[in-house]
Amino acid sequence: MNEPLRRAMLRARLSEDDIAARLQVDPKTVRRWLEGRVPYLRHRWVLTGLLDADEADLWPEVRAAITARSRPADLKAVYPTRQAMPRETWQSLFRSAQHEIDMLARSAVFLARDPDIVEVLADRARAGVRLRICLQNPDSSLIAESQTEIKTAEVEEALAIFGGLREHGAQIRLHQAVLYNSVYRADDQMLVIQHVYGLPTEREPVLHLRTEAAADMTTTYLSVVARIWAEASPTG
Repeated sequence: MNEPLRRAMLRARLSEDDIAARLQVDPKTVRRWLEGRVPYLRHRWVLTGLLDADEADLWPEVRAAITARSRPADLKAVYPTRQAMPRETWQSLFRSAQHEIDMLARSAVFLARDPDIVEVLADRARAGVRLRICLQNPDSSLIAESQTEIKTAEVEEALAIFGGLREHGAQIRLHQAVLYNSVYRADDQMLVIQHVYGLPTEREPVLHLRTEAAADMTTTYLSVVARIWAEASPTG
């Protein structure tokens, strides 16, 4: 029996069925995890966010493997939840930009509500950094039918705030894509929020990537940003 996992589920008030529904797996799979089987890495990452726990604490047997495990060259850090990220990480990301900033998100309203972040974006745009913001179209049926907490009002609020950046040269477009990740890029760095069905955005895991030679992960996300931006509709 995996006692650390069982206790973490009790603290989070989540049952086997709750976990199975959030991760879209069979409840029998969750039961096997409780009986001692180690989940796949992608499931462990999501579980740590759901349970607000450390991976090595939930699965002590992989602690040594976690320490020794090689990871992609472009993976700088992994945050179990967006809430766990230092606020300065966002400011540092955008402030570091010398050439371009891309934001691909559903609403990004949590950043729009931070006046310091908005000022950093304005400062970078005034300095000649290309600033592109791509948000969910508030008229999209994807929002109306969504089971997440994203609301049309949040997108409209973000658009109203970010709209003020146009005077500094920012470009804003609206997309119709179903996003599985939100991507925030500044030159050779990016923060990628991993969206999880039914999970509040502040509790979703985040990858901090930095471009390296032959960096497959950053190349993948950059291609998604480029494709959705090309298909999105300009505003203003």
